[in-house]
Amino acid sequence: MGTRRRQRGWVGMIVMLLALVIVGLLGQSVLRGMGLLGARPPAAATGERARLPPGAVPAGDAASAPPASSAPLDRARAVEGMLLQGAAERGRQVNEGER
Repeated sequence: MGTRRRQRGWVGMIVMLLALVIVGLLGQSVLRGMGLLGARPPAAATGERARLPPGAVPAGDAASAPPASSAPLDRARAVEGMLLQGAAERGRQVNEGER
């Protein structure tokens, strides 16, 4: 009877280790699928260039990259100007309402 009790602990430990290995392998495959773990295949093999946003250049092609555009900065300045204009108009309307 004493040997059976001792064996139950070992069997449970082996089952737990096996479950841990399975969970680890599944987690590893999920992380690789998300691109967070391990080496990635070459961009040409996966079509990565097609998934990049316009104007983005993969790290390997940095030497042949076109110069950075200032268009996003200009758009941000235009939005800022519109917001300031709107705030000034609302301020005038509030001041006119107080009179």
